[in-house]
Amino acid sequence: MKSPTSLTLRVLTLFLIFSFSSLTAQDKQFVKEIKGEVIDQKTKDALVFSDIVIASSNISTVTNTDGKFLLKIPQNLLNGTLIISHLGYEKKEIKISTLENKLKIALTPAVTELTAVEIDTYKDAKSLLEATLKNRSLLYNNSNTLMTAFYRETIKKRRKNASLSEAVVQIHKRPYDSHKKDAIELIKSRKKTDYTRLDTLAVKLQGGPFSNLYTDIIKYPEYIFTSEDISLYDFSFDASTRINENLVYVVNFKQKPNVTTPLYYGKLYIDAKTLALTNAVYSLNVENKKLTSQMYVRKKPGSAIVYPTQATYRVNYRTKNGKWHYAYSNISLTFKVNWKRKLFNNVYTLNSEMAVTDWRIKDAVIEKPRNKMMRPTTILADATSGFSDPKFWGLYNIIEPEKSIESAIKKIQRQLKKAKANQAKAEKA
Repeated sequence: MKSPTSLTLRVLTLFLIFSFSSLTAQDKQFVKEIKGEVIDQKTKDALVFSDIVIASSNISTVTNTDGKFLLKIPQNLLNGTLIISHLGYEKKEIKISTLENKLKIALTPAVTELTAVEIDTYKDAKSLLEATLKNRSLLYNNSNTLMTAFYRETIKKRRKNASLSEAVVQIHKRPYDSHKKDAIELIKSRKKTDYTRLDTLAVKLQGGPFSNLYTDIIKYPEYIFTSEDISLYDFSFDASTRINENLVYVVNFKQKPNVTTPLYYGKLYIDAKTLALTNAVYSLNVENKKLTSQMYVRKKPGSAIVYPTQATYRVNYRTKNGKWHYAYSNISLTFKVNWKRKLFNNVYTLNSEMAVTDWRIKDAVIEKPRNKMMRPTTILADATSGFSDPKFWGLYNIIEPEKSIESAIKKIQRQLKKAKANQAKAEKA
């Protein structure tokens, strides 16, 4: 059994510090901006994390938690096709030339009818996962790749926004058959933190985009499924589903009853034809407060007891020309902070997500400009000026902000406008 110390060395987390207080499309002329919403045709419910891809290109985005998306389309692709897909639904293709802004796209649930052959192909769910991990060099992109991605992280105290960070980064993605870790280059970013809302406790995310990148289970199996860890889990088949007309096996996993070390539980979605992992949704078992606190909390005041009450992860992959690659990931953490000799506690929710919006193969060794490269220990610095510029992101595709984030951005803009006006008055006086 692993010790708590060994767990902290490779656990898939965002480290917390508690203390007192160049895009490919950039070279093309942007012409059309599309805003839309993806819903279930029958229930009309929003379809969260749907894929929006421009056919015959690598430009893409995902829907947010409201099912909405924003996509900027370059001139040379205006006669192309938009492909909308979601796990468990039939994909839809729409000519871009017919699209109008603020469109609503309804997807039809896919009907999954399994034959006896399909059901009997893999009776052992554990063996299926092992085959997926073993064949990663055949199934996933094995070229040096430059990926443009949009990253967003938020910190809330209970339901109120306390910190908002956004960044466009370039992921220097190493081949999936390489043991070298990926690198991240910061292109541009903005951040605003309301420390008064955090009271006397400042909560900071350490790792930023790297934490989301490490959810790529195929590239980084050591964070969840090592050859040693697999024996600590129980695996079972769930009802199969479909994506883009392809059959997808669904594998449930959870730690064995006799295992006391905090491990993960969730679902893996594996393409039945290629055995590639297409999606994964999982959580950490947080029942052991002491051990999970050691896994997540890097630094805290001595008078505070901090432990996670929820830790969930999601990773999505896309396929192009027969090869799969990392496309999107989402992390949600909830922490409770109990203060000694205080009656009330605080609850903080930390969310981060990263979506690949464009990419290109780079056959040569990827050059890394040292002055722009991020470290896994990086904490995004405050840069509020970006919020005052409505065209801050330019041609870069971003994840459409959900309602609460959109409201937070508008509030920040009002605060900056007021501060600028006050400064102008002071200079005149």
